[in-house]
Amino acid sequence: MKKAEKMREKFCKMMFESDRLTNMVVVPDVLAARVAEQQGFKALFVAGYAASSDLLGLPDRGVLDFNQQLDQLNRVCQAVNVPVFADADTGYGDVENVKRTVQAFEQAGAVGLFLEDQQWPKRCGHMAGKQLVPTEELEAKLRAAVEARHHDNFLIMSRTDARQSYGLEEAINRSKRYKAAGADMVFVEAPQSKDELRQVVKEFPDVPLMANMIEGGDTPLTSADELEKMGYRILVHPNDLTYVDAYADRMLLNELHTTGKTDHSQDRMIEFPEFNQMVGLDKLNSLDQQYSNESMKEYLNN
Repeated sequence: MKKAEKMREKFCKMMFESDRLTNMVVVPDVLAARVAEQQGFKALFVAGYAASSDLLGLPDRGVLDFNQQLDQLNRVCQAVNVPVFADADTGYGDVENVKRTVQAFEQAGAVGLFLEDQQWPKRCGHMAGKQLVPTEELEAKLRAAVEARHHDNFLIMSRTDARQSYGLEEAINRSKRYKAAGADMVFVEAPQSKDELRQVVKEFPDVPLMANMIEGGDTPLTSADELEKMGYRILVHPNDLTYVDAYADRMLLNELHTTGKTDHSQDRMIEFPEFNQMVGLDKLNSLDQQYSNESMKEYLNN
């Protein structure tokens, strides 16, 4: 069985055969993905906010394009052995572009993706000033996405950003239409209270739901245990690694710039031997040894 197929099957079991919440972190780069897997995360997320920050040093305002997101997704999928879900923004165009996006993300190794109902250029779901497309536009894209996928267990999630501009009732009504159009999973972005989080679950009792927790965002920070009890199946931490990376970079670079050395930062660094082990140097060295000239000569002589 191919790796991608195993990952899709594993993720579907998480969503449809378990009552447990899957705690996921958005990884801004491949190194973060490797570390997250080593720390025990059972699934990972590749999303636009972190990718735009990592690849372009720019905010989540629709400047990250299809190929950049696809390349990032492909690198992460190849580097880890846990399911990877993907942010596909608005699908990067009309329904034909949506079909291309679904097939390319599926081929890259993702276990699924979400499509949202913002106008392009879109922006982070917790930023002000979002503009939405008519509900019918995302319905058509979701139907196209379902038709385009090669495997039924490649999951399609709908995302609506209607809560901020039009209220929770509109966000729920849109999501019901998106579910009817073929979405396997539902994401209502930016509920503004725990009561609203519970209301979403009440309206979708048999549908895998996602919640995301952004420090400083519109949704009150809620623990994994509490969200699981509410009935959510996915908790995503979209920006944690991006923010902590930027903080650590700023602290270290300030010390380097002002003192020319790292005396005060060394106790917060992973040291050379541990880092080499973390990124798999031992495995590469073993591979070199296995296929060295001496080893190959011995193999051929036998």
